[in-house]
Amino acid sequence: MFSNEVLFFGGFILVISVMLLLDLGVFNKKDHIVKFKEAAAWTIAWIALALVFYFIIRTHGDLVHGMDNYAELETIKNKYAPQLQLVPGNFNSSVEIYRKNMSLEFITGYLLEYALSVDNIFVIILIFSSFGVRQKYFKKVLFWGVLGAIVMRFIFIFLGSALMQQFEWIIYLFGILLVYQGGKIFFQGSEEEKIDPAKHPVVKFAAKYLPVFPRYVREHFFVLKKGKWLVTPLFVVVLIIEFTDLIFAVDSVPAVFSVTKDPYVVFFSNIFAIMGLRSMFFFLSNIMGLFRFLKYGLGVLLVFIGGKMLAHKPLEDMGFETVYSLYIILGILAVSILASVLIPEKKENEDKVLSNS
Repeated sequence: MFSNEVLFFGGFILVISVMLLLDLGVFNKKDHIVKFKEAAAWTIAWIALALVFYFIIRTHGDLVHGMDNYAELETIKNKYAPQLQLVPGNFNSSVEIYRKNMSLEFITGYLLEYALSVDNIFVIILIFSSFGVRQKYFKKVLFWGVLGAIVMRFIFIFLGSALMQQFEWIIYLFGILLVYQGGKIFFQGSEEEKIDPAKHPVVKFAAKYLPVFPRYVREHFFVLKKGKWLVTPLFVVVLIIEFTDLIFAVDSVPAVFSVTKDPYVVFFSNIFAIMGLRSMFFFLSNIMGLFRFLKYGLGVLLVFIGGKMLAHKPLEDMGFETVYSLYIILGILAVSILASVLIPEKKENEDKVLSNS
């Protein structure tokens, strides 16, 4: 028979797959430009679904690992949440503590992954602009990008979890990486990024190993010419987005592992954030310029998470709870957004007027 973990995980994947198929085949049969209202509606819908899943974990989180008695609960707790203080011998009270902690880990990981996805959105906007992709095809490209990201995150998360269980020192390596990346984002936040399509490594790879058609063919990824199938530039853009997500996963996945050691919670939070990434892309792309300090906030966020991973032992001894991480993450994001609203960027023409007066 299948274990509870396999059944719960399989059910989760089934629901996500059905939603993706509905999105592709029912709601978006025709390519179109996604307007602000549609993007906002889908963003709210995905956030609402994540909150529904939070309440499922809050009330039935023990079903993920199938714990039927105190001994099994203690084994899982020692493996994934050693900082938890259970009620010795009392299964009902202890499982309630476990559910509460697990749901907090999920919502904190989800919020963290969602926040870090904003930086990914900056880069995706840059990719579409640099490669001249028409707006009406953005949604289709992002759909397949999200699908590939789910597969890659599954491999990355469970492989990373297995390595962390086997080699505890890897958590310190992740911590150093996040502190470095956070510092890099913070100090380079105001610099304008650019992409040279001809020099991008994925473009070079495609040109060398794939038969690439020289121009876009509407929404098609493949085109048949003289009896031979060729990939279009739109397919190459999908590969670039997949490559970009893989790079970002190196930051975001270890960051969520700082919140929880449970790979299932990491996966659930990652997938809900990724599923909401596409709608958030269209929502934020319209208002991205209003939050100029958000990238600095993300830099601070990564430094905090990296520092937390480096100091995880003393923090566990001090009784540092998951809810504290949630408050700090919310605080960093709130300050960066509030600063963006209160300190708007000066326009170039205003600067010129001031300099001439």
